Amino acid sequence: MNDQRTTNEIRGPLDARGLHFGLVVSRFNSFITERLLAGALDALTRAGAKEEQIDVVRVPGSFEIPLAAKKLGASGRYDAVICIGCILKGQTDHYSYIATETARGVQLAQVETGVPMIFCVLTCDTLEQAVDRAGAKSGNRGYEAGLAAVEMARLVEKLSGPSTARTAPRAAKRSRR
Repeated sequence: MNDQRTTNEIRGPLDARGLHFGLVVSRFNSFITERLLAGALDALTRAGAKEEQIDVVRVPGSFEIPLAAKKLGASGRYDAVICIGCILKGQTDHYSYIATETARGVQLAQVETGVPMIFCVLTCDTLEQAVDRAGAKSGNRGYEAGLAAVEMARLVEKLSGPSTARTAPRAAKRSRR
C-alpha cells in the first residue's frame, strides 16, 4: 500500500518581469551595504527586472530601515521591499537593541502592509564575518535577498488569487509618480 500523499504545492517562480521592487539601504557600514545592494540588484536583473522597476531609498542606519520600508509597502507601488543593512557588534549593548528592533520593525511593516519585506540586515560579530557574507567566502546575502524578493512577490500574487483589487491601486499610484 502506498502511504505517500500528494499535495498541491504553491511556489513563487523566479520571474521579476512586471514586478516593482523597493530597496531600503543603510548608509552606515556602507562598505558592506553597497556590496549587498550590488548583489540584490544583480539578482533582480537576472530574474528579469528592468531598471525602471527598481527604486533604491537610502537611510542613515539600520534603525531607520523599518519606517522607510513600511512607507514603501504602504504606498501600493511595490511588490516586495528588500531591507539592507549591517550591524556590527561593539563593546556595548547598543548592537543588541538595534538588531532586535530593526528585525521587529521590518517584520511589523511586512505584516501591516501585506508586502513581502526581505530582511537582508547582517548582524555580525566582526567586520570579517560581514565581508564574508557580502560577497566573499559565504556568498552574497544581497543576491539571496533579491531572489527571495522575486519569489515572495510571486507567491503573494498567487496566494491573493486572480483578483485585480491589489494591482489596480498599485498601477494607479505608480502612474502618479
